[in-house]
Amino acid sequence: MDYFLRQLYQDRSSDEHTLGIISVERRSKVDTNTDYFDNVLLVIISDKKEANPWEIKHYAYNSYKVAMHLVRSSQIKDWLLNSSNRRIIDWLMNGKIVFDRNEYTANFRKTMLEFPLEERKVKIGVEFSKLIRRFKDGKALFHEKHYLDAYNQIVHALHHLARLSIIDHGFYPEVTVWQQVKKIEPEIYKLYSELVTGSEPIEKKLELLLLANEFELMSKTKLGSAHIIDLMKRKQDSWTIDELKQEVGMHEYSLDLSILLEYLVQKGYIDVVNVETKGKDIYHRYYVVNEALFRG
Repeated sequence: MDYFLRQLYQDRSSDEHTLGIISVERRSKVDTNTDYFDNVLLVIISDKKEANPWEIKHYAYNSYKVAMHLVRSSQIKDWLLNSSNRRIIDWLMNGKIVFDRNEYTANFRKTMLEFPLEERKVKIGVEFSKLIRRFKDGKALFHEKHYLDAYNQIVHALHHLARLSIIDHGFYPEVTVWQQVKKIEPEIYKLYSELVTGSEPIEKKLELLLLANEFELMSKTKLGSAHIIDLMKRKQDSWTIDELKQEVGMHEYSLDLSILLEYLVQKGYIDVVNVETKGKDIYHRYYVVNEALFRG
């Protein structure tokens, strides 16, 4: 089969825009990490090449199935930043490097292991904004007595809380996120376990978990808001929401930027500055960091 695989990626390795190729073998019959394909070839493409951000090709040789993922490096970085394709972590970290141009892939893997602080801070900000969105939506649905929908939102909120904690400890959240968090922050694992396995009525479970989740949210506020606060401190003037959206630049982050700002306003970390418009008694809403409180 090695000969078959080499035939597939040989042309790709001769392309000057190919930065690296990783081969991922299917581990067992029940392993979904490769979408039930016997092998995945991850071909990392330079952003200099005009190509789709992500292209997939399927191949067969007798009963052997292979999926080739041709992915631009910027797309991989986006997946890692937003935790939107957690299989990519396993592929990058545990796959076999079969081609590497100028040690690009080996260095990329090394950077992932080191997980630079600034990158961690951004990822924590993304997870924190998603955590607020899910928690607030779940809380609203609970008060409206839509318990099953509230349950769904709180499960997602706990997932974001778990990933945030894993990132804070210097690791990338993997597919088995609860296995990771059980070792790192067992109290968060206990919250999740009580939600999904507890014998109490769903209303009672949600009531208790909303209180616990509120506490966890409060305790993570400084950590979760550090990126957006540092960003806002870059200039003395106040910010409009659109300026912050453009500065953040990431779709996954900017989606929940408004609710993140409003939460930080409520907690006193950010102040609102009203700026007059041409309309009578109508103001633009600008934002500035309450530095004294944040330092406190």
